[in-house]
Amino acid sequence: MISADHPFVAGLLSFAFYYPFFMAFFWMIGGIYYRVHWENQTGRALDDPPLMKNEPPVSLLVPCFNEGDNVRDTIAFLVNQDYSEFEVIAVNDGSRDNTGEILDELAEEYDKLRVIHLASNQGKATALNAAALMANHEYLLCVDGDALLDRHATRWIVRHFRQGSDVGAVTGNPRIRNRTTLLGKIQVGEFSSIIGMIKRAQRIYGRIFTASGVIVAFRKTALHEIGYWNNDMLTEDIDISWRLQLNNWQIRYEPNALCWILMPETFRGLWKQRLRWARGGAEVMLRYGKHLFLWRSRAMWPIFCEYLMSVLWSFVIVSILFIWVIEHFVAVPEYLYIRSILPGWTGVLIILTALLQFIISLAIDSRYEKNLLKYYFWMIWYPMIYWSISSATTVVGVPRTLLKKKGQRATWTSPDRGIH
Repeated sequence: MISADHPFVAGLLSFAFYYPFFMAFFWMIGGIYYRVHWENQTGRALDDPPLMKNEPPVSLLVPCFNEGDNVRDTIAFLVNQDYSEFEVIAVNDGSRDNTGEILDELAEEYDKLRVIHLASNQGKATALNAAALMANHEYLLCVDGDALLDRHATRWIVRHFRQGSDVGAVTGNPRIRNRTTLLGKIQVGEFSSIIGMIKRAQRIYGRIFTASGVIVAFRKTALHEIGYWNNDMLTEDIDISWRLQLNNWQIRYEPNALCWILMPETFRGLWKQRLRWARGGAEVMLRYGKHLFLWRSRAMWPIFCEYLMSVLWSFVIVSILFIWVIEHFVAVPEYLYIRSILPGWTGVLIILTALLQFIISLAIDSRYEKNLLKYYFWMIWYPMIYWSISSATTVVGVPRTLLKKKGQRATWTSPDRGIH
């Protein structure tokens, strides 16, 4: 089994193995409690959301950059929402393809659609700010330009704002559309067994690290209070999630609000996406870390500590592998010598725990997607592929974030949307 002689190095090795073991049970307990305490309480089918008296009007916001291949379907799903009163505002953020022309055509076809054209690519945050300022309504539901929003999602989400005046945002349940490759199939399980379960648990434990930018709704009053979206942050969704919660606004998770999205299905595309996520998390910690030492921010302490531990874990894992490799070519100090990295009983324990987490979370999420358990086999590969990429992108992304020029606008490029 993985082992070393020096107590300090042995301690790092133990941390590398036991951290994911502990967090898996942490997420499982929270996810199961959320399922029993909240999800089972509605007792309603996905296509039968609770009705509201005097439904408040909603503005649906769609930032678009080079979405010519996808935006027709996105808008068609939005205008087909099962909701009494809403408008759709699409922002063409200086696209270099035919996105602008398509949006203009759709505006003539759909009365509910308004289109804003930005002369050049200003970034998703700027596009969202423009749409929010043009919106006529208090509640703003944002989706990406390649996403397909379930027709009942708006009603499932808006009900949360009516339940609590301190609810500043509600994030929905992203589902993977493209699943033709190994990476695509693994991501189906990831969004259910990892991301979905973590959001459930974080909702139970108090705060949500990220309100997924691909499907999230906001109270405009809350956005106005914090100054809307910052245009110099790589991940505007992580940034605005932290600013809202640091200002005592609550973020909720609504698993019934489904939104079908496209994800990378190549290693290059996946690397770029996860590197952006890693850098975005580090940016938020650097900018708002000083606020976390205030007593009024104590509700954020658990997810702050979890983030720091996950970063430390990534550096430990990469360091262990690096030392183990170089000691085969050069002499290393005795206290750094690692006898073996082959997993023994600890590795088997982690694998079994991960499989337990996968089966529990897929069972919970099977309410929202039929035949989801068939992806269980593909999740066997998750620790090897995604933990490796997550660790590597964290080790690369955090130092790059520290060296980033302050105030630089974060524009976007067309992501890898996989094979679909």
